[in-house]
Parts: sequence; C-alpha cells; structure tokens
Amino acid sequence: MTSIGTGYDLSASTYSPDGRIFQIEYAAKAVENSGTAIGLRVKDGVVFAVEKLVHSKLLVPSSNRRIQTIDRHIGLATSGLVADGRHIGNRAREEAENYRETYRAPTPVKSLADRIGLYVQAYTLYSSVRPFGISAIFGGIDTEGPQLYVVEPSGIFYGYHGAAVGKGRQLAKTELEKLDLPSLTTQEAVYEAARIIHLVHDDSKDKEFELELSWVGKETGGLHLPVPHDLWVEADKRGREALDEDMVD
Repeated sequence: MTSIGTGYDLSASTYSPDGRIFQIEYAAKAVENSGTAIGLRVKDGVVFAVEKLVHSKLLVPSSNRRIQTIDRHIGLATSGLVADGRHIGNRAREEAENYRETYRAPTPVKSLADRIGLYVQAYTLYSSVRPFGISAIFGGIDTEGPQLYVVEPSGIFYGYHGAAVGKGRQLAKTELEKLDLPSLTTQEAVYEAARIIHLVHDDSKDKEFELELSWVGKETGGLHLPVPHDLWVEADKRGREALDEDMVD
C-alpha cells in the first residue's frame, strides 16, 4: 500500500484522494488468499467446483463446505472468509423464500444475485460495518435456462458462462476460456471442473485440499445436488491423471 492510503483505509465510508475505497480492496485480497471456486454454465445446467484447503489433519472430512444450496434450483459457491460465506448463504435463502411467498414462483437467479449485490453493497457505505470478504458464485436453472452470476465484495455482480474466484482464478479463467462451454453437458463439465481445480492447486502443493463438486440441470431434474459419489471419484481420478500428464509433458 502506498503512503497515500495512510488514514484513508480505516473506514469503508472514506474515499482516498484518488477515489479508492481501501477496505473494499482489502476484502478482495481476503478472497485472493482463499481456495479457488469455479462455476461452469453449460448447455443443460451449471456445475460448481471448489478447492477447499485443509488446514489441519484433525478436521472432519466434508465439514465446513463452501458449496451451499440456496433454493431447490439454485446453488452457491464462495471463496474468501468461510463465516462471511455462511452469512451470505443464509441471507440468500431468506431472499429466495421471500420471493416465493410474494410471487408464488421460484426465484430467478438474476433477481437473487441482484438482491444479494444490493445487500453486500450496503456494507460498503457505513463506518460501523466492514465489507464482506467473499466472492459468491450463484448458479441455477430458471425460466431463462442455466444462469451463472458472481457477486464481488463491492456489491457489483456480473453474468458469466464460466467464472473463477480465489487464489487460482487467473489460471482457472485461462482454462475456462479454452472450453466450448455452450456445447458441453453437465457430466462433461464435471470432469473439466475437477481437472481445472487440480491444475490450479498445483501451485500450493504444500497444503492438502478437498474437491467439492455439485451440479444443477437435466441430470438432477432441475435440483441443485452434490455430484454422485461414483462420478466424483471418476472426476477426481481424471483430474489427477490430467495433472500428471501435464507434468510429464
């Protein structure tokens, strides 16, 4: 941080002379220090994959999951502070429930991302709160078909065909850009997602990680569900084999 930030990074409600809000930039840095999360929007659904770093061998496997179900047809993957991700997940479930009660219809993914974006942005306006240290990937199936959105710590959100957040986002984005996402099936996307997560983790071999996978689409009847165990095993195996082949080459 340059000297110009001195005194201007104590509150999210204070601009620096060059128009920056340092607390939001610090929140984005918290995301960059976390495991990678990706989302793939393909022709018949959406696939989520998360590199959940294991900081202790004493942790129970599959605990503290970074992929959550928001509504029956919507999933959420987060990168950043785990507690902030849980809070945003709970808020998103409340928004989805309120939409159902008001309109008697499932929540469109874009409407949910919009509401959460407004909520996150409110935490950048006041000195009594801090910005959320997460980036959130929302994906699901609605009347418009498969949808994928990312909400950033600033509250802005964008729609994507493929999205990556976290420590390995640059390499993951490069790999996603190589894929013809609109022509992939969800099962093919599961294999690609596992391969990408194993690839981006290669830079931090000193830490163990758990591969989390979930999907929503025709294969699941429009429901957001964890990937079946046998498919997860096969995807994890292919991801490791692809990484070994790259190392040989």
